[in-house]
Amino acid sequence: MSSETIALPIAAPAGKVPLGRLACASMIGTTLEWYDFTIYNTMAALVFNRVFFPSVDPLSGIILAFSTYAVGYVSRPLGGVVFGRLGDKLGRRAVLVLTLGLMGITTAAMGFLPNYDSIGVISPLLLVTLRFVQGVALGGEWAGAVLLAMEHGRQDRRGLNASWTQMGPSGGTLLATAVIAILASQLSDAEFFRWGWRVPFILSLVLVIFGLWLRNGVPETPMFEELEKNNRKAEAPVGEVLRHHWRRLLIAGGCRVGSDVIYALIVVFALTYLTTVLQLSRQLALRAVLFGAAVNALCVPLFGLLSDRLGRRVVYGTGAVLAGVFVFLYFPLLNTRSEPLIVLAAILGLVCHAMMFGPQGAFITEQFATPVRYTGASLAYTFAGIVGGGFAPLLMAFLYQRFGTTTAVSWYVAAALGVTLAAVLASKETANRPLED
Repeated sequence: MSSETIALPIAAPAGKVPLGRLACASMIGTTLEWYDFTIYNTMAALVFNRVFFPSVDPLSGIILAFSTYAVGYVSRPLGGVVFGRLGDKLGRRAVLVLTLGLMGITTAAMGFLPNYDSIGVISPLLLVTLRFVQGVALGGEWAGAVLLAMEHGRQDRRGLNASWTQMGPSGGTLLATAVIAILASQLSDAEFFRWGWRVPFILSLVLVIFGLWLRNGVPETPMFEELEKNNRKAEAPVGEVLRHHWRRLLIAGGCRVGSDVIYALIVVFALTYLTTVLQLSRQLALRAVLFGAAVNALCVPLFGLLSDRLGRRVVYGTGAVLAGVFVFLYFPLLNTRSEPLIVLAAILGLVCHAMMFGPQGAFITEQFATPVRYTGASLAYTFAGIVGGGFAPLLMAFLYQRFGTTTAVSWYVAAALGVTLAAVLASKETANRPLED
C-alpha cells in the first residue's frame, strides 16, 4: 500500500447518511434504467418485430426494432451535456430526482402505445420518440448516481461505493427478466403478444415511486457543498472538459466500449440467436439470462472492492483480456443446445463483464476534478454508450445476416474489448489517490 493510500480520508466530511439508503439511492436509477432497457431489449428481440414492424420479414423486423433501441443511446449525449452541466452547477441530488421521474414516465408510456395494426406508421414513430426522451434522461442519470455514493462515502472504498450504482444493471436485468419469464409462463403466446408485453413497462412506475422516496432522503454531497461554499463551481463545465480534460475523456469513454458490447451480446443478441436461429424456447433463453444476471449482481461489488485493493487497471484489464478469449467460446457453447451449457455460457460471460463493470464507476469518475466531475463522467459514459451498447445489437444482427456465421460477431466483440484494454493501458492508476478538487 502506498503512502497516498494511507493518506486517503476514511469518510466524507459531511454528516453520515445511512449506508443502506445511500447504496439503494445510488442503485435505484440504474436499476430502473436497466429494468427499462432489458424489457425493451427483450421485446425488441421477441415481440416488437410483430407489434410495430409487421410488414417486413422476421430478421429485418428485429433489426428495425434494435434500431429504435439504438435511438435511446444516440440521445444520451444530449442528456449528458444538459444534465451533466446542471449537476455541476445546481447539485447532484436535484438532477437525480428529475432524471428518475422522466425515465419512469417515458417507460410507462411505452406500455400504453397502440400497435401498428391500430394506427399504422405513427405507432413506431411514437416508440422512437419515447426512446429518444428516455435516452436524454438516462444520459444524466448514471454519473450523478455514482457521485452520490462516491462523494458521500468512505474515500478508501470508492470502488466499492461506486459499484452500488453498477449493481443496478444486473439488478434491473434480473428483475425485468423475472417479470417477463413469469408472464411468459402464465400467458399463451397469443395473450403475450396481444397485451402481456405491456405489463412490465407499466410496472416500472413502482420503481420510480420507491426511487423518489429514497433520493429525497439523501442530502447533497459534501464535495459539491464545499464547491458552493468556496464559490469554485465551473462557469462552463462542458467547455472546460473538452479543452482541458479531452485525453481523460477519451480514456474514460474508451474503457466502457468493450463492457457494453459483451453485455449486449449476452443479454440482448443471445435472445435473438437462441430463439430465432437455434429455434430454442423463449423460456430457456430468459432463464439463461436470469442466472447470468444473478451471478453478475453478486460479482460486481466484489470486483469493485478488489479494485480498491489491487487497483482499477489490474482488475479492469484482466476482465477485458478474459472476455476477449471467452467470446470465441461463447457461441460453441450455445450451439450445443444444452440448457446447462447455455446457462454456463451466460454466467461466464457476465462474470467477465463484472470484472470490468465493478471498477468502472469509480474509474470513469476519478478521471475528472470535482468542478467538472458530473459533466466529464456523463460525456464519457454517454458518448461511449453510442459506440458500445447503442449499436451493438444492431451490428451483431447485421454481421450475422451478412456473413451467416457467428465468428464475425465474435471478432466484433473482441475488437471492442481491444479498445477497452487500450484505454486502460493508457490510463494512470486512480485507486490509491485522493479525488482531485
